[in-house]
Amino acid sequence: MDDLKQIIRDIPDFPKKGIIFKDITTLLADAKSFHRMVDLLAHRYLGEKIDQIVGIEARGFILGAALAYKLGTGITLVRKPGKLPYKTSSISYELEYGHDSLEIHEDAFQPGDRVIVADDLLATGGTMAAVVKLVERNGAVLHECAFMAELEFLNGRSKLPDGKVYSLLKF
Repeated sequence: MDDLKQIIRDIPDFPKKGIIFKDITTLLADAKSFHRMVDLLAHRYLGEKIDQIVGIEARGFILGAALAYKLGTGITLVRKPGKLPYKTSSISYELEYGHDSLEIHEDAFQPGDRVIVADDLLATGGTMAAVVKLVERNGAVLHECAFMAELEFLNGRSKLPDGKVYSLLKF
């Protein structure tokens, strides 16, 4: 895994001073590394009954679509308000620097659908915790939250259901 971690570049002081941003675009642009990362994540779920992958705007769409393709499932999108064309269910939540809201189509799931919620990076966990609530409120069953990478020092995992978090790379 170290080879994949080394491809992700650090951008100091982005988006503000004191933060070291993990730029995954370098891994996504490297065909061999991207393919390997998707295969490693998908392998975890082979043989599991998964009905949908849920991708969180925007980088979660990349990971979610690739996982859905590899696992032969559909993908459901969670977006910012006003971006989905049909009736939606929404959730508002607190961030470390303000508030945000997300929406999902209200008919995204059949009752009891087993889902993986995918995103690129687990940081503080606030967004993923809100999405888990939104997914469960809309009748799906969380199988797991899947991340390409996790910033362990931020302890975002503590906001998510025990035993339902998997991160391929840890920083």
